[in-house]
Amino acid sequence: MANEETNKQVLVTGGSGFVAIFCILELLQKEYRVRTTLRNMNRQNEVIDMLKTGGITSFENLSFVQTDLTKDENDMIRPAVDGTLRVLKAARDAGVKRVVMTSNFGAVGYSHTDKTKIITEEEWTDPNEKGLSPYNKSKVLAEKAAWDFIKREGGALELTVINPVGIFGPSLGPDLSSGFELLKRLLNGTMKRVPNITLTIVDVRDVADLHIRAMTAPAAKGQRFLAIAGDTVSLPDIAQLLKSKLGAAADKVSTKKLPDWVVRMIAPFNRVSRNIAPMLNRYRDASNQKARDMLGWNPRSNEEAILASANSLLKYNLK
Repeated sequence: MANEETNKQVLVTGGSGFVAIFCILELLQKEYRVRTTLRNMNRQNEVIDMLKTGGITSFENLSFVQTDLTKDENDMIRPAVDGTLRVLKAARDAGVKRVVMTSNFGAVGYSHTDKTKIITEEEWTDPNEKGLSPYNKSKVLAEKAAWDFIKREGGALELTVINPVGIFGPSLGPDLSSGFELLKRLLNGTMKRVPNITLTIVDVRDVADLHIRAMTAPAAKGQRFLAIAGDTVSLPDIAQLLKSKLGAAADKVSTKKLPDWVVRMIAPFNRVSRNIAPMLNRYRDASNQKARDMLGWNPRSNEEAILASANSLLKYNLK
């Protein structure tokens, strides 16, 4: 990459986050100067240790700044919207060229009803969709607010949005993402029967790579990109994969299926089932063709992402 490009400074918000740490890792590998935000500056050494695990040996291009971008009233939606607008206004006023925002699939495909058509970036989830979680509603409203801001008062600031599905892949430290919880419950045997939910997943390394491509490609201006590895995969299939690839480490993994009607019946009385029930029969077939064609993105397979997550759980003895 040209020196004139890598000499530029990039701000990565939430530097201790699962996606953020891999973005920082790749940016430092490409010799960018990186500044990252932390709510708690005591986590600097934790970030540096994770980057060392990823292979970084020099930290002269890395700096930290303390800020809480979501400081607001104690709910999920308002802080998500306000925090997003705060970043965009600051970026505009500082003369930043482009912001790459991490949204999610929940902002794209949860209102899709036509199962004869694949989900693309052209679609939006209705924030009033029945059963939509507060988290996904916050993502829809935050992304809509971002695009509205750019249109109304963004000035010269450019925006690109990445919409990842379920993020798997390796962890650079023992503080694991919440996305690992399903695998953890499979590996430690607490999931005695496996619900027939379907997932779309992507490796965290590929999410970071897509962010960098979206940051640098002129064609990415004003675009959304679904970050998805490929076809959907069911949780029972994941259980079978773990059994077939991990040997004795997967001895406690159950491959017994849990009928949908049982999940729905116990959902009112069980927190785990209550979270799983809305995922049953949800259509998730989506396309990554736009990112492939426009940005040359080539993600890892579902299997590689899943096994990398499982091996991280085993590495840190957290199963």
